[in-house]
Amino acid sequence: MNQHETFMRAALELAERGRWSTAPNPTVGAVLVQDGKIVAEGWHQVCGQAHAEVNCLRDAREKGVDVSRCTLYVTLEPCNHQGKTPPCTKAILEAGISHVVVGMPDVNAQAAGGAEYLRSMGVSVETGILEAECRDLVADFVVWQTTRRPYVILKMASTLDGRIATRAGRSQLISNRASHEEVMRLRENIGRAGGAVLVGGNTFMLDNPRLTARTQSAQRQPLAAVMTSRLPAGDASCHLLDERPGDCVFFSTAAQAASPSAAALRNRGARVYGVDCPAGKHALDAEEVLTRLREDEHCLYVLCEGGGRLALSLLERGLVDEFHLHLAPIILGDADATPVFAGRTADSMEDALRMRVVKTSVVGGDIHLYFRADRG
Repeated sequence: MNQHETFMRAALELAERGRWSTAPNPTVGAVLVQDGKIVAEGWHQVCGQAHAEVNCLRDAREKGVDVSRCTLYVTLEPCNHQGKTPPCTKAILEAGISHVVVGMPDVNAQAAGGAEYLRSMGVSVETGILEAECRDLVADFVVWQTTRRPYVILKMASTLDGRIATRAGRSQLISNRASHEEVMRLRENIGRAGGAVLVGGNTFMLDNPRLTARTQSAQRQPLAAVMTSRLPAGDASCHLLDERPGDCVFFSTAAQAASPSAAALRNRGARVYGVDCPAGKHALDAEEVLTRLREDEHCLYVLCEGGGRLALSLLERGLVDEFHLHLAPIILGDADATPVFAGRTADSMEDALRMRVVKTSVVGGDIHLYFRADRG
């Protein structure tokens, strides 16, 4: 690893400290380097507050660093427009920095152009350092800038033989306590950012889920979104409707959305949307569901927790941005148990959906695998 990559990786690690609190802004990290050593650091901490570069320069001033003798490393191209904060390019020029190293260009057309502007003002700018890693860092921001949907995280828990439930539909106790706690923290962060947890109709009916973050630090719960071709009865008793109907969002067919059951659910405080089915399909249009969650419910993130058919439909449509698989070291050995993914026919390996591994870890004995879609 060369020095550029070493310092950019340090900026990447800093950027992660702002995860969830910066949305809908990107997570960005920056370091100042002098004589081969990091002398100041900063990251974008909260949406609407100072950007990473400005925080890094502030850190340098507090430490008495002569920033004009430093190289600035930043994971995302410095912004070049006046938004909630002044342009970072202006702060860089006023600080007298003559060398900037950038991870990736800004995908926001309004803020882009910082590298070119700095060059026009005599600053030496290098780009493309660990660009793939920097792009993964702001994958959520890229989705928000280029689509109308939320950033989608798919999470599944599976046995070693790829089963998410018994043949009777029981899915409890696959993963261990530590994995369960990690899911709770993820739900907490989804709620913190104003997102939703999405499940299919079978999961809703069979598991009677709460879809809450059961952590002491959770201050805001995620919305509970259910995608189902058949709505529950208006007087149905379940955790979601009994405990927090105002956080419930149901997506069903247009006919179901106009039914007495839908009216009764709305009277209890839930929202019900009618969604089209793609031509020749019986399933609801997953992309329309996600677009509604973004545009009508203002969700920037959606955590999908199953089941297998819903998960596969999202993957097939290219709507999964991250896939978290918690693999438990247990085996059912039952061919009729519920598989991780179901509902697709593939004649050869060329028809397979492909993903790339971005991280692995062992948590309490479970193997956690993190993937991103391989989009070529």
